[in-house]
Amino acid sequence: MSEDGPDSKQQRRARDAFDDAKAEAEALPEINFATFVLSLSHSAWVHLGDAPNPADGSKSVEPALARQTIDLLALLQEKTQGNLTREEDSLLAHALFDLRMRFVEVAKSK
Repeated sequence: MSEDGPDSKQQRRARDAFDDAKAEAEALPEINFATFVLSLSHSAWVHLGDAPNPADGSKSVEPALARQTIDLLALLQEKTQGNLTREEDSLLAHALFDLRMRFVEVAKSK
């Protein structure tokens, strides 16, 4: 591997090995923009204490982690501006609005 990263042959071998391993893994929902946004949103809801932690079912409020995830979604919105379908743009805008409003509620209650 060079300092610039793996060459195309190495990339192809890694991709093939990944595809083989992925086929053996349990079935998960299709990865698309909507599932990506929803996954990040769920993470923020967990950190806001509104959804259970999937690892242990506990609920805790971690505003800094929630804020970081909300900021990631905002960065995603900024960097994809003009490149999303109307549905994708709407999903991201609504997710950000809901999370920001809930973050303010949580922050005010502390």
